[in-house]
Amino acid sequence: MANKEVTLGIDIGGTNTKIGLVDKTGYCLSETSIETDSEKPFENFLDRVLASVEEITGNLNEGVDIKGVGIGAPNGNYYTGKIEEAPNLHWGEQVPIVEKMKERTNLPVTLTNDANAAALGEMKYGVAKGMKNFVVITLGTGLGSGVVVNGELVYGHDGFAGELGHTTVFIEGGRDLPTGRTGSLEAYVSATGIKRTIFELLAKRIYPSELRDIPYNKLEAKDITIAAQNGDKIALEAFEYTGKILGLKLSDTVAHLSPEAIILFGGLAKAGDLIVEPTKRYMEQYNLNIYRNKVKVLLSNLKGSNTAILGSSALAWTELEKGK
Repeated sequence: MANKEVTLGIDIGGTNTKIGLVDKTGYCLSETSIETDSEKPFENFLDRVLASVEEITGNLNEGVDIKGVGIGAPNGNYYTGKIEEAPNLHWGEQVPIVEKMKERTNLPVTLTNDANAAALGEMKYGVAKGMKNFVVITLGTGLGSGVVVNGELVYGHDGFAGELGHTTVFIEGGRDLPTGRTGSLEAYVSATGIKRTIFELLAKRIYPSELRDIPYNKLEAKDITIAAQNGDKIALEAFEYTGKILGLKLSDTVAHLSPEAIILFGGLAKAGDLIVEPTKRYMEQYNLNIYRNKVKVLLSNLKGSNTAILGSSALAWTELEKGK
């Protein structure tokens, strides 16, 4: 009996790295997670990744044939195969991860950033299956985006296309970001951004809120979602404000790309209609008439802890299909 064909999906985060084996249907046969620990040398990280691959492969009840490797990482550049100046990774400004992984595995290896990988995951396995023109917005600690036009992921001339989170919302008096920029979308629309909005509203409004007793460093996006579901006025106002800003910027995206859908992905997207409804409402308000009621705002339907692995594995499958 022939071994099952799979790709190896690797999602590198600042804190943890997820690793999994995925077949062509999007079924994750086996997965694991390790600490990224980028304070230690990059070669040490590769050793631990490959040891984890051996472990999860060995735990399977069937043989597998790993056809390729897909890697999603912050500032992962598809063209250069390097992680470039990622602020939460400390291996240096240019990390040649594709070259090093090819040397160690003798397999085809492809790299992109985590938001692009999410877009490929949605197109291959998720709510964007069958779509040719759509945008995925990842709402996590920051805001990332992956743009698909005519069925192809848009990388731009240098590999860094689609950084919607770093477009400007406020020219003067905007919030700071670790990038050194001020007033960028990510500072307002992200898990971190809505938390900052909550504390501004807590200082501005006097009515009661269940969020008043939670210190800043303890507050999480899920706490805000729960409070809003309970009718908390501060939390509801925060979602309204967040949706207004996102809707405004998405109306610009619609004018640029005229996509079929915009898909929200990530931790903050778990708030569901609390974020979708105001975002859609304000996007339509700011849209030109020719775009109104044509663009869907959808939630990702990729479920479970392995969604990031599915995106990275979809990258590998996509590249393998190109080569046929």
